[in-house]
Amino acid sequence: MLFAAGLGTRLKPFTDHHPKALAQVNGKTLLQWNIEYLQQYGIYEVVVNVHHFAEQIENKLQENKGFGSEVKISDERDAVLETGGGLKKAQSFFEHEKNFLVMNADVLTNLTLDKLIKVHEHSEAMATLAVINRTSSRHLLFDEKMTLCGWANNATGEQKISIDKFGLKPFAFSGIQVLSPQIFTMPFEGKFSMIDVYLHFAKQGIIKGFDHTGDVFIDVGKPESLAKASRLFS
Repeated sequence: MLFAAGLGTRLKPFTDHHPKALAQVNGKTLLQWNIEYLQQYGIYEVVVNVHHFAEQIENKLQENKGFGSEVKISDERDAVLETGGGLKKAQSFFEHEKNFLVMNADVLTNLTLDKLIKVHEHSEAMATLAVINRTSSRHLLFDEKMTLCGWANNATGEQKISIDKFGLKPFAFSGIQVLSPQIFTMPFEGKFSMIDVYLHFAKQGIIKGFDHTGDVFIDVGKPESLAKASRLFS
């Protein structure tokens, strides 16, 4: 699943008239970049959620025949539901899958998805989150076994601790995750973040991190990021 429903306020003025997933890097939209990225790992069935200028995403997919993939739409025109609510609305697409991958449509990376998927499949984790050791306004906190224990807002000092341990290591979330269908037992409704879901289940010790520090990664959320992405991805 590609999360493409967000308002993309950081990418203004482009997102005053377009969805962020259609921002271009070297002549390709972020949507196309990520659909083709998934294809490199044999993933040809994709769900895209839409809200902000939804019809533009639908038209782009129709015009380009899904860029070679079978793409289904999860429609959030009535209300944007954030990452957690968006995934829950799309639940019917994934109920019969053993595992599935979810990522933000506005990130670009050369993370080797095979490795992330394999780590998840060989663990008892409900979710395996791709993370990087990098500067960020918010961090997820992990123990020495890469078990999620908490979250921290570095700007405000706020922390949410699910498992209280000494010496937790901060990592920035890459917005890429492999999930098992059990994630849909989440006790949330409406509009909410997947971070809330992960912190809830972290109390059971079943949310893991996958450190891919050293990979190329960029959050293409701001206009200046587009120029940097053009240099990194050609």
